[in-house]
Amino acid sequence: MQTKRLNAALAEELQLTQKPSSQVKAAKQIVHLGLGAFHRAHQAVYTEQANGLSQDNWSIIGVSLRSPTVRDQLVPQDSLYSVIETDVMGNTHNVISVIKDVLVAPENPAAVLTAMAQSNTEIVSLTITEKGYCHDPASGNLDKNNIDIQADLAQLSSPKTAIGFLVSSLKARYEQNLAPFTVLCCDNLPSNGKTLGKIVVQFAQLIDPKLAQWIKTKVPFPNTMVDRIVPATTEADINEFTEQAGYQDLAMVKTERFSQWVIEDNFVASRPDWEKVGVSLVVDVEPFENAKLRLLNGAHSSLAYLGYLRGYDYVHQVMQDKDLASFLKNMMQNEIIPTIEAPEGMDLIAYSNELLQRFSNPALNHRTYQIAMDGSQKMPQRLLHTIEDKLAEEEPGSLNSLCFAVAGWLRYTMGFDMKGDPIEVQDPLANELLQIQKENANNIDKLVDAYLSFDKVFSTKLKDSDVFKSKLKHYLGLILVNGVEQSLNTLLSE
Repeated sequence: MQTKRLNAALAEELQLTQKPSSQVKAAKQIVHLGLGAFHRAHQAVYTEQANGLSQDNWSIIGVSLRSPTVRDQLVPQDSLYSVIETDVMGNTHNVISVIKDVLVAPENPAAVLTAMAQSNTEIVSLTITEKGYCHDPASGNLDKNNIDIQADLAQLSSPKTAIGFLVSSLKARYEQNLAPFTVLCCDNLPSNGKTLGKIVVQFAQLIDPKLAQWIKTKVPFPNTMVDRIVPATTEADINEFTEQAGYQDLAMVKTERFSQWVIEDNFVASRPDWEKVGVSLVVDVEPFENAKLRLLNGAHSSLAYLGYLRGYDYVHQVMQDKDLASFLKNMMQNEIIPTIEAPEGMDLIAYSNELLQRFSNPALNHRTYQIAMDGSQKMPQRLLHTIEDKLAEEEPGSLNSLCFAVAGWLRYTMGFDMKGDPIEVQDPLANELLQIQKENANNIDKLVDAYLSFDKVFSTKLKDSDVFKSKLKHYLGLILVNGVEQSLNTLLSE
């Protein structure tokens, strides 16, 4: 007998979802760009929970900017899916019903623009990963040379990028004298709302300076901080869940129990009652963001590159390596924390210890290779800005571990592991980084100088720092000659 697949009829039969109250008001709408696993395990869950405690009825129209995969998983299930929260104590799961439709932008960009222009769309949110913003990570400016940005500038009625969709839909609302929506960035960018606002205004300026001014003065781009570890769902995860639940869910996501969302309370219209379900609505997100970007994301990237090069497939395996675990703890507590102004009530040492425990969760099976993707877009905010802050101090403390981590990333971008086997480096700047390595492979001084001159990643401050340059040459040279394991032993003994 074939296993039934999750859908609305099955959910009602098994009482997997709550029936809406008769007191619920007409639906308000969020259009979400980038309907990946993270959104479904994070913002969508909070919105579903808020609906359960409010008379407002918010729904989400999900948009895939690239492929139909998520649409093909969700739509046959009436857009229902399960969120499995897991830790060493076991699993719990809930069915989420807040997503009402899924659009695939390359198939029908007009449908996406129509949804964004509807008067009941009051929020457009995004989780498109760092590279989706088509910007220069080092400066935060729009990359005007990006081929998709150039295409959107030439034909804004049929955009390819999230930036194009935002400006095109805001242009339609501006021309029709409709109120704007709030743009809610939920990606790991520094001052993510402010950064996205800058990129959008720069793009709009190339279309119509009056539109750019309207966006700048009327459209809010709140800063946010999101935190939840969500590994990619595997076929084994789906099969295991099918056995446990008795039905199939091809859109399921697996995550840890921990979840956090901090939002700058700056909305042009209404919003879900997220504060009722644990979301922090604050005046200033920056202290939370710095703590998370530098400690969680900085450590995650570091363990991903060094761990992958050491031969570890999963994060929890990295944490079982005493030397790597010791390296991470030292980097977080002795090098990163001194650069962070703690949010009120947060103990940064306790937070870093909690992160080390979360990384050690064997139930997640979070792949180092997944975290290692798109490093050129992540390194500035995760590690390089921290190094810049330390170099600016009158008496800089140690930054050896931070520099070792950057050297580990550069070694990873060379496209082969310690055994000499090829690595498929998934990064928008992979070819440019590999070319730098090939042209300067026989001279560590020239190699590091060439890397630091690559201004798409490294700032002028870092390029001009003799301290950073010297340490990067030392550690990259050490890793190239001796490998990660022996080099790490040298670092820990210094």
